[in-house]
Amino acid sequence: MASNARLDHRNPLVFDTHELGRRPGALQRLNRTIDAPADLGIQGVIGVPEGAPVELELRLESVMEGVLVTGTARAQAEGECVRCLEPVGLELEADFQELFSYPDADDRGRVIAEPGDDAEDDEDRFFLEDGLFDLEPLLRDAVVLALPMQPVCQEDCPGLCSECGARLADDPDHHHDAVDIRWAALQGLAGSLEDGEKDEMSGADAEAGVDEKQEK
Repeated sequence: MASNARLDHRNPLVFDTHELGRRPGALQRLNRTIDAPADLGIQGVIGVPEGAPVELELRLESVMEGVLVTGTARAQAEGECVRCLEPVGLELEADFQELFSYPDADDRGRVIAEPGDDAEDDEDRFFLEDGLFDLEPLLRDAVVLALPMQPVCQEDCPGLCSECGARLADDPDHHHDAVDIRWAALQGLAGSLEDGEKDEMSGADAEAGVDEKQEK
């Protein structure tokens, strides 16, 4: 990615590497708990609620090209079961690693931005700015990769009844008597014939009653 611009050291996801120094092999370990930024996760599916605590465990290592950042983020993610729509909560643990490169600079410390053959490659790189780096883009990518695309409340969740929407896990014996649509019309016709036969029988019985009275 392109060089960061105007990083704010007061941002809890911005880290300072000045104490680490530029001697290759130097190490620094950091632990920090931050409030989750907005939309941390898979939008509309599952994610870490805004403001929820996110525990960061980082290892900074100075290398020739810049600072290698290795870390783990831990938080509680919340979402909705894709089968039964019940709330889902899970412990999130996302690992990440990225190199934040030193920008090329002249003897006055000014960044040299000359176009070259590696211009396209620079779009996919992370850079330090005045010894600072922004962890947020890296954290977002790691969290998305660590979360399930289709969260479920339990592996064998049966979901909802397609007929009435009832949660099947609450009533394992739930069912509806299914009627084959190919026979529905015949059943209706059979019902009409039965009603007709009953009417004819009632009429015949009435006529028989009249005849009996006349004979008497």
